Amino acid sequence: MIKVNLSKETIDVKGHAGFAKKGEDIVCASVSTAVTMCINQIELFDMLDHIEFILDEGNFHLHIVNNNDVLEIIIKNLVYTLSDLEITYPKYIKISEN
Repeated sequence: MIKVNLSKETIDVKGHAGFAKKGEDIVCASVSTAVTMCINQIELFDMLDHIEFILDEGNFHLHIVNNNDVLEIIIKNLVYTLSDLEITYPKYIKISEN
């Protein structure tokens, strides 16, 4: 199961969905795509210095160092996408908030 932990300044995404075997898991692929798109958007808006992040297989950590309106919208989009995935695949992704 993929576990997403949200707080005011951090997002942690850990684990593998287990929906299908490696290379065929659409839940893992969807989460990976959403996280990668989030970081890419932040980079395109030249705001990488506003965050600290780790992105490894099965592990994503994002810490907001300097928030602004654009960054907030990008993060809201990531959370919205992950929430949609949780609704669609409740056995494979779980979101909790601190």
